[in-house]
Amino acid sequence: MALIGAVALIVIGPEKLPRVARTVGTLLGKAQRYVADVKAEVNRSMELDELRKMKETVESAARDVESSVRTSTTDFEKQWSEALNAPEAQPLAEPPPALPEYKHPKKKWRLKQGATPQWYKARNGIRTKALSGAARVARYRPQKLN
Repeated sequence: MALIGAVALIVIGPEKLPRVARTVGTLLGKAQRYVADVKAEVNRSMELDELRKMKETVESAARDVESSVRTSTTDFEKQWSEALNAPEAQPLAEPPPALPEYKHPKKKWRLKQGATPQWYKARNGIRTKALSGAARVARYRPQKLN
């Protein structure tokens, strides 16, 4: 590299060497970007081919599964119809045992309970029920004197 630089300095001259170096650098950069774009395009096409092959294998596996399910359903339907039409097929004498009914655990989870017990509030005169504004006015309105 040093030898090439020395020859370029002698041939081109010190005044034009920086401009030539910039031009060569930009051209090399463009060439590198072009090569990188070509590599990316080749990789994309290879990945696309791989994806197509994978898609074909998945589709063929899905077709195989579908055909096996269809054959098994037709076999099952055939056996079911034979079992229903057979003379020894009799209905069950007793129904299956009933499952126990669900019983709720008696906890009132929707009811919010404060931390202060009701007996304490009643003893100390703390209000336990809220009054609306109209109810409060009606309750505490002075009585008319006749």
